[in-house]
Amino acid sequence: MTQQLDNIFWYSLSGAQACFAAGTGSARRYAKGFSPILGFADAQNPDFSLLENDCEPGEHFYVGGWTGAVPAGWQIDAESSMYRMVWNGVMPAEDGAFQPRRLQQADAEQAVALARLTNPGPFGLRTIELGEYLGCFDGESSGEHSSERLIAMAGERSFAPPYREVSGVCTHPDFQGRGLAKRLMHKIIRRQLLAQEIPFLHVMSSNTAAHELYLRMGFRDYCETPVRVVYRVDSNLA
Repeated sequence: MTQQLDNIFWYSLSGAQACFAAGTGSARRYAKGFSPILGFADAQNPDFSLLENDCEPGEHFYVGGWTGAVPAGWQIDAESSMYRMVWNGVMPAEDGAFQPRRLQQADAEQAVALARLTNPGPFGLRTIELGEYLGCFDGESSGEHSSERLIAMAGERSFAPPYREVSGVCTHPDFQGRGLAKRLMHKIIRRQLLAQEIPFLHVMSSNTAAHELYLRMGFRDYCETPVRVVYRVDSNLA
């Protein structure tokens, strides 16, 4: 089963989440509106030419597991590395006093805004459709004139059974230090374990504090993998 974890985005985009994908053959992407991530059957030798009709010039994408030469027509915007971590802990206790709300499409703009502010990873207006996303809100809801503000969230992104990703974990800077993200993660992890799924997540190698927190929570390092942000060059401007 670890074969899926070695190339998790491909197995997600070509399997359980193919309905959210664009592309054919051995190269796919999450469709527009979802998290801008590419997946290739051969992660170390990706064939970008297969995505020319599915990726617009200037559109940025995350690609994991690849360090080779950049193909013609593409450029690297950033490159780093990240840990892929797999759950190795016990079932989180039920927290009945903590009742976050499941995010709906009406919350999507707030979710994107929070993700842009805190940078938990690639996020789009439709990302919350990929799984269960939970959020904590500040303020009150009063019908159409709601003053609720999304202040923390966590959810699920890639899914290649039995592995389901815990993702989009972030808290507004004004509300950090209250344990909201950890409690949200416990809700998500508990749901996954009860469904016989195996939680996993990604964290940037440079984010030492988050990496150490996830280790204490019960995750273990599966691997450290390269990650690049790439974009197609506009041939008319080249």
